[in-house]
Amino acid sequence: MDIITLLGLFVGIGGIIGGMLFEGGHLGSVVQGAAAVIVFGGTAGAVLVGTTREDLKTGLRLLKWAFFEPQGDDPARIVGEVIEAAQVARKDSILALERRLNGFSNPFMQNVFRFVIDGVEPNTLRDIFEAEIAMEEEALNAGAKIWMDAGGFAPTIGIIGAVLGLIHVMQNVSDTSALAGGIAVAFVATVYGVGSANLVFLPIGNKIKRRIQKQIEIKTMVLEGAVGIMDGMNPFIIEEKLRAFTRGDEGSERAKAA
Repeated sequence: MDIITLLGLFVGIGGIIGGMLFEGGHLGSVVQGAAAVIVFGGTAGAVLVGTTREDLKTGLRLLKWAFFEPQGDDPARIVGEVIEAAQVARKDSILALERRLNGFSNPFMQNVFRFVIDGVEPNTLRDIFEAEIAMEEEALNAGAKIWMDAGGFAPTIGIIGAVLGLIHVMQNVSDTSALAGGIAVAFVATVYGVGSANLVFLPIGNKIKRRIQKQIEIKTMVLEGAVGIMDGMNPFIIEEKLRAFTRGDEGSERAKAA
């Protein structure tokens, strides 16, 4: 579980609600069913129009990445496994890696090393998996885009809700109760649109995009390590080459420790 995501949602939404309560407001004033239907229904419709079924399914599946680390997403551990594989291949043979396949923590690494064990040429291996990585990155980013799109549409739909509320007000100027309800919908729709975009949709989209970037870096790292092993590269050289992919993570860990 990514505590940072939950903490961010709690602090962001809680800060706004807390500030409103400190000013003497109450939760009932921002609970408007009509505004919610307009903003969230309109935003969902706009996203559906602008995406494909496959991208929508991918985007919904990626939502969990905002709250959980993807499986096998530990660069330092994967570097260690690649270096260990390089040492085994150098000491015994590449075929000796077959016994270790199921012990690899990353599914992509298992797949790549099956090709390594089968003796595929290094250039062929690189061509196959670079194309696979590029296609996967494109598909994943298209899925993440639905959350960014929602963040772009929501404020505009909120403005539409506000205009509809004001139209309702103008049609019922003489009816005080209807006047108050229309004004409430107008302002709350704007709050829902801008708030959901900047507190939920855009942050979630950015978190997912960062996860995707990290996944692509890990797969590229695994591929570089596998090609290095097939080329007979010294394990120490492979290790130094792969450590470059974990520099940012190591810096983050040192900052946390400090």
